Amino acid sequence: MIDPRKLFLAAVAIAVALGLAACGERDQVTVYKQGKYQGKPDNKPWENDPGASLYTTSKWTPGDKTSWEAALRTRNLAQNEYNRVQ
Repeated sequence: MIDPRKLFLAAVAIAVALGLAACGERDQVTVYKQGKYQGKPDNKPWENDPGASLYTTSKWTPGDKTSWEAALRTRNLAQNEYNRVQ
């Protein structure tokens, strides 16, 4: 037969061990290399495909800056409260 006090002490010991393990935090230091960009290279916004979205109908041809600018102008017109139909 297992002694209830030993069972209780074992449960407390496990709870304390798990509690202390959860409180640990590792250092999160980024090491930078001098003169080298380690991130993702940025593309021009008009070189990307128009994202599929429920909230906008903006469409442009990837790589065509003028069609991208026209899509932005069209989208901005819909955001003006004075021009919206109520």
